[in-house]
Amino acid sequence: MADLTPTHISWQPSVNAANHHTDRYANTELTVRRGQAFVITLYFNRPRQNGESLAFVTEIGPYPSESHRTRAVFNLSEAGPSGWSAAQGPSESTAINFVITSPANAVIGRYNLTLRVTSGNKIFSRFLGQFVLLFNPWCTGDDVFIANENERQEYVLNENGIIFVGNARYIEARAWYYGQFQDLLNICLTMLDLSLYYRQDPGMDVSRRGDPKYVGRVISSMINGNDNDNGVLLGKWQGSFHSHENPSRWDGSVVILKKWRQDNYRPVQYGQCWVFAGVMCTVLRCLGIPTRLVSNFNSAHDVDRNLSIDKYYDSSGRSLNISKDSTWDYHVWNESWFIRPDLGRSYNGWQVLDATPQEQSKGIFQCGPASVVAIKEGDVDLDYDTLFVYTEVNADCNRWIVYNDGTKKRVYCDTEIIGRFISTKAVGSNSRVDVTANYKYPEGSAEERRVYKKALAKIFGTSVTEGRTESPGGRPSEAVRNPGIAGKFKLAEPPVFGKDINLILVLNNLSSDRKTVRVDMSASTILYTRRTVAEILKASTSVELGSKQGKHIRVKIPYAHYGKYLTTDKRIQVTALCEVMRAHGLKLLVEKTIILEDTNIIIKLPRRIVVNKAATLEISYANPLPEPVSRCVLLVTLMNQQVKINLARLAPRERSKIYFEFTPRRSGPLQLQVDFSCDKFSHVKGFVTIAVAPS
Repeated sequence: MADLTPTHISWQPSVNAANHHTDRYANTELTVRRGQAFVITLYFNRPRQNGESLAFVTEIGPYPSESHRTRAVFNLSEAGPSGWSAAQGPSESTAINFVITSPANAVIGRYNLTLRVTSGNKIFSRFLGQFVLLFNPWCTGDDVFIANENERQEYVLNENGIIFVGNARYIEARAWYYGQFQDLLNICLTMLDLSLYYRQDPGMDVSRRGDPKYVGRVISSMINGNDNDNGVLLGKWQGSFHSHENPSRWDGSVVILKKWRQDNYRPVQYGQCWVFAGVMCTVLRCLGIPTRLVSNFNSAHDVDRNLSIDKYYDSSGRSLNISKDSTWDYHVWNESWFIRPDLGRSYNGWQVLDATPQEQSKGIFQCGPASVVAIKEGDVDLDYDTLFVYTEVNADCNRWIVYNDGTKKRVYCDTEIIGRFISTKAVGSNSRVDVTANYKYPEGSAEERRVYKKALAKIFGTSVTEGRTESPGGRPSEAVRNPGIAGKFKLAEPPVFGKDINLILVLNNLSSDRKTVRVDMSASTILYTRRTVAEILKASTSVELGSKQGKHIRVKIPYAHYGKYLTTDKRIQVTALCEVMRAHGLKLLVEKTIILEDTNIIIKLPRRIVVNKAATLEISYANPLPEPVSRCVLLVTLMNQQVKINLARLAPRERSKIYFEFTPRRSGPLQLQVDFSCDKFSHVKGFVTIAVAPS
């Protein structure tokens, strides 16, 4: 009798994909989630006889081993030590259905599946093919299990995202297309195999890929290319982008990841924080880890880890780029949902992962996972990089005047400004949800001060007390003293790109003594990291303030002064250094960051849009400048399909429009993005989420 031999296999793709929530992946091989049964059908050359036993072998990685849990042999209808199992379902004589179940903590990735037939002393093996195993947020035994179905739909299956940018006083929404199902799975798996972890010990690396905290940390190192590790993106925050892509150009992850593959895994140029976070969200959702983007406004980068951000100005109030510390208007990172058995149950839930290359962690540009609960509780000694993230949301902010002789005077300390309006996209809508309370207790509360002291003690030892005022570098300094005046900048009208900016500096005398105040003002265009691009205004004046008197000083910044120095960040920082004369050098520093508003793109939708029926949108765009613009280009992106439309030049302040026709191919939410550029400005964004109705 001929050996029992499988002649054909059916992976039952439609049934398995529907059951495993993998029906939207573009790859053709079977893709299933761990801890959950899947069905295959084997067609044999003859009926199976008594005495013929069947077993399956799964193997993953270059050195499969049962001790590393990268190889499993499991007999039909027997529970083995590996956690893998196979059972026979309803079958015909030569077509047998097998139900295969993986353990909920199995290594994720691409497996080889082999059938082993034993008949007497004879063992025969036949390679059946490959399948991909992913994390399973629907499985209660999986470390990434998330109980709420709406959250699973949002954080695993939603391909459309919103990133919150701007600053703490002017939060804007930017669209991002994650596209985790758009033929990216092989790219994401290759990313794991290119990491430094894999290069150092391939067998051990693959064996640890069942652990989401390990996979998340590896991916955070691979989204940036700063370790000479074939990472996805290079970061750049200043200077010209030349023939490479301005980070503001990107609208989604798919084109970046595919360009990375096409360029033989050389880093794509360039990214900034929201780009790194957007791409990492795509990869982690693709692998099955629930992930979201989080924006932290007034985000600290505390290089020396002393919970203090120090910024320096010269004696006329001009910002000096001499500190390694910085405060960004916003910083975007990721949160992924999984348990932390290494820390204890109280630290389960959202974990911070950050792919933006700011500081090395254990010799590699990687960050996290840091438990959000640990950050809130000041447990800065816990793995991984909890101290770094804690300072991003909790550091104190100090401002120093640097005199010509090198002495420094601290003129300002704010314990509340860092870590404001921490934001993420709502489940099921584009609304902003404030998650600041997940990261910190209310500013100034007893709990917040308790946690701050706890964090200080963990960093510096229990002898350290709060309120340390020593100056950086050990140079002479003076503590902050109240100058007896208060001041703030107010906008006389909304600041609009292309128009003059009108500000008012409001100064108030807080005492009954008359005061003469010298005011040194400067304004500079800046990046969202608050690094200066160019100084555009410098002025000095003096004012007399009577008893308890307030005065207004008007400041005008013409478009002609700032226009050619503005970046795509469209930011201007204004400072006023106010010195009370004959008061032993008492000074007040007043600062304001202005984001120029740009309501350029307007998208009008028809009342109803139906799947497989053509629809026409109206897209209007404008030149807000007092001068003509040419080389106008509109990029319209829908489901990663981009259309480039060259437009006629626009006269000063002119608005125009086009009509755009498209046919949606599936029902549900659809994100349409518009990007407008010309010779005078670039990458003005607009987006709309379209609800496509079924036919």
